[in-house]
Amino acid sequence: MDIGVSTATFFLRRYNEDSISIIKGLGGQTCEVFLECPSEYTEEYGRLLNERKGDLKVHSIHAVTMNYETELFNSFDRAYNDALKSFAGVLSIGKILGAHFYTMHGRARIKKGGNYDDYVKNGKRLEELCDFARNYDIQICLENVAWALCNRPEFYSEIVKFAPSIGATLDVKQARISGYDYIEYLTAMGERIRTVHLSDVDSNGKIRLPGKGNFNFKELFSRLKDVGFNGDMIVEVYKDDYGNEAEITQSLEFLNELKYKIF
Repeated sequence: MDIGVSTATFFLRRYNEDSISIIKGLGGQTCEVFLECPSEYTEEYGRLLNERKGDLKVHSIHAVTMNYETELFNSFDRAYNDALKSFAGVLSIGKILGAHFYTMHGRARIKKGGNYDDYVKNGKRLEELCDFARNYDIQICLENVAWALCNRPEFYSEIVKFAPSIGATLDVKQARISGYDYIEYLTAMGERIRTVHLSDVDSNGKIRLPGKGNFNFKELFSRLKDVGFNGDMIVEVYKDDYGNEAEITQSLEFLNELKYKIF
């Protein structure tokens, strides 16, 4: 089990090919690559990232939801097939980088009456996508996101009945935004959790780097240990949630010290 950083933490500060080259120097043992736009969904770009990462482990790969993920659940064949091409491009990059997991938001809940809670239909489509991703040696992990498909704990509990191959990405930040305690998501996801997105929060509700707020990481780590978690934990904050990049190193040191005590 390693602790690292998502390249999303550097979004609008650095391009992915630059951020992936500095994560290990900051103290990260692994990373999640967050692809930001369709021009990055090519094997050529994947080879560039692979060259730049050095010996940094890439745990998982992620992409902007609205670029194609919502359309992966479209019943219109042309829209679905176009989205599948983008998905394949991202998965091919994941394979080049040696990633074994894909963090998925799924459909964005932006339309009234969108049948987002049709567990049978959405679950079967997720299982089809899991089969597709398996060709790249990658498992899809559905993430709890306040505005996307898995917007509450019971959604995950129900969807796995029809998507038995799905893994889980637990995001404590998104749990706070959704209004649910992260423990409820953790309980629903259980042993399926492969990735955890870490962030902190201060007394004003502002997102901070782990160790810079008042979130109880000791409790989180203990609960993860209790469900047998052995995946990777990824720091994921936004560009305005920290000052200079040396703060990321401090955060990773804080997390690794706690990891060694708990695990």
